[in-house]
Formats: sequence, C-alpha cells, structure tokens
Amino acid sequence: MRFTKMHGAGNDYVYVNLFAESLPAPPEKLAPLVSDRHFGIGGDGMILIMPSDVADARMRMFNADGSEAEMCGNGLRCVAKFVYDHGIAKKDKLKLETGAGVLSVALETDGEIAKRVTVNMGQPILDAAKIPTTFGETPAVDQKLEIAGQMFEATCVSMGNPHCVIFVDKADDDLVLGIGPQIEHAPQFPARVNVEFIEVISPTEVRQRTWERGSGETLACGTGASAVCVAGVLAGKLHRRIVNHLLGGDLELYWSEEDNNVYMTGPAEEVFSGVWTIPQGVPLYSELA
Repeated sequence: MRFTKMHGAGNDYVYVNLFAESLPAPPEKLAPLVSDRHFGIGGDGMILIMPSDVADARMRMFNADGSEAEMCGNGLRCVAKFVYDHGIAKKDKLKLETGAGVLSVALETDGEIAKRVTVNMGQPILDAAKIPTTFGETPAVDQKLEIAGQMFEATCVSMGNPHCVIFVDKADDDLVLGIGPQIEHAPQFPARVNVEFIEVISPTEVRQRTWERGSGETLACGTGASAVCVAGVLAGKLHRRIVNHLLGGDLELYWSEEDNNVYMTGPAEEVFSGVWTIPQGVPLYSELA
C-alpha cells in the first residue's frame, strides 16, 4: 500500500491517495496497524483522500484505534495541501467533503507548494443533545463534571465531532493522561468525547493539551482548537480571535460574528512517502469478496 506521511502542527497521520489506488483492506483494520509507532508507519491515525461527487476531494479519517471520526481540522489542512501539491485540484480555494459536511479551505502557496491553509470549520454546534452530551443545559457552559473524586467545569462544543473544554491553571500529565481518558469514556458523553485542557495566557492567547477520542494525547487538534475558541467566548474568558499554542505548533482561530463560522489557520507539512507491506493475517478485500 502506497502512503504519504503528513502532519499539521505535529498532529500526524498516514494518508492514502485513493485517486491513484485502491485500498487493499478495510480501513478500520489498517488504521491501528499503520498508526503503531513501533511496528507500523506511526501516526495519530489514517486518513483517506478520495474522489467526491460534491467537492474537489473527500476525506475519511480513522483514529489509531480504528474508529472513524467525523472530522479532523489538522488532517483537513493536510488533505488540502496534498490535493494542491499533487495536482488533484490546482486551486487556491477548495471544497472538501468530510463526515461533518463540505468545508471550504483557502491555501497560501509558494510556487507549486501549499504552505499554510485556512479552513472554514463551519458553525459550532451548541445544542447539548446534538454534541452529544447528557448535560441538560444548552449551551453546555461551565457544567459540573465529577471525575475520580475531582470536580471540573466543562464547556461542551461540537465542531462536527464532540469536545469537552476545561480551563485549568496548569495542563499537567495528571490531568491530560490521567483524567483525559476517564472523561472520554464518561457517561455524560454517549459518543465518547475529545478533551481539551486549556491554560489561559490572555484573552487572545492560550495553551492547549488534548486527549483525543480513540488516539490518546496528540500534539495538536484543529477541531479542538476551534472548540476552545468558541468555549472561551461562551465562558467569558477569551476574545473571538485567538492564538492557540499546542505542543506541535501554533494555530490561529477566529469565531466570526458575521457568519457564526470558525476559521482556523495553520501549517501543513508532507514528511515522506513510501510503500507499506500489509502484514499476514489482515483480511484483504480480495479475500473477502
């Protein structure tokens, strides 16, 4: 299987170009294998770049555990770069189909290469039941959440996938690695949830650490950074335009008052390409037919 390794602010995925080849096996079986950083290619998951009937390309995203997610902001920027750099659609404005709908992206290019990408992440979903969460209040701002004997205030937002944003004095390992997975699987989140622990530097600047649903801690999360921008405004902690410092780099976010959409700008990098040999025992499509 041919692949390309890419990352957006350190949020790295294995990309497979289905414009040029066919997937050899079910993606939910392949994703955990290619994501393994010791025995596979290594990454936060696998993303398929596919033809679309309604856009320039379609993205399907699979977490490192094989579960499929609706959207990935960092992944979408990399898909946009791949589509431009590899000549699938040589346009500085693209439409990309995702599990959260068709999204618009704008590319900053340097010759034949896309360097930075701005994604219209769409309007945040604030209806508690649609995020989904069992919190009865909409919007779900500063909701009491007890985990492992500790009480947290959670603000919940969906950017096509569910997020639980918690503002803290320090986003340390005890919170991210200890509490994060417990919140992911908490009963208040029937579809599980991504968890953002946020240190507020100023009303226009934050630091973020993320426990991603199905992948664990990642160096960046674009939908999460977008959700943080919204949650910060709702909780009265942030302005609508912020810089978010993630472990893998910085993202710029803007929640527009005019159209209610969240705009995210950040880097996208291609690291390397190669050919991966499917391990024995993986059920190939040719064998399942």
